Amino acid sequence: MTLPDHHLTQGEQRVRSFHPHWKRLIGPFFALVLVVGAVGAALFLIPGEWEYAFYARIAAVVIGLILLTIYTLVPYLRWVNTGYVLTTHRFTISMGVLNKSTDEIPIAKVNTVSSDQTFPERLLGCGTLTVESAGDRGEIVLRDIPRIQDVRTDLFRLVEDASDGDIDGH
Repeated sequence: MTLPDHHLTQGEQRVRSFHPHWKRLIGPFFALVLVVGAVGAALFLIPGEWEYAFYARIAAVVIGLILLTIYTLVPYLRWVNTGYVLTTHRFTISMGVLNKSTDEIPIAKVNTVSSDQTFPERLLGCGTLTVESAGDRGEIVLRDIPRIQDVRTDLFRLVEDASDGDIDGH
């Protein structure tokens, strides 16, 4: 996922790979149900004896497909093509459907790691992770991180190991 094993450096190990939390797909799922229901209702309600019924049904299906693409397929593709990989040497953030953008934060350059969760996010086990690094980007805020406390703990442990000079966890 987003960082193939052959791109890892010598001695580097994958600690965790994940996508954003599935809650990002709730809206697209409801859009799917709503659009399919609306198109089904339109197809049912268009009178069969009407002389333009065929064209009206085709228009309803085409509009439905356009809406499904915009409100369901595109958000799903964004979700599936956004990935986070935490290794013993770096934290990689990769996103993009047609164009790909990848940010890599060397673990040794991470200054602080913090997390924030609203009450609903606590119930779902996700949250916002803020990583502050000594690089050009400064602070990176990542929303909807699943298992936020585990990710934060792993990242903090790796930062501590890097500051002790114990990069490979030994």
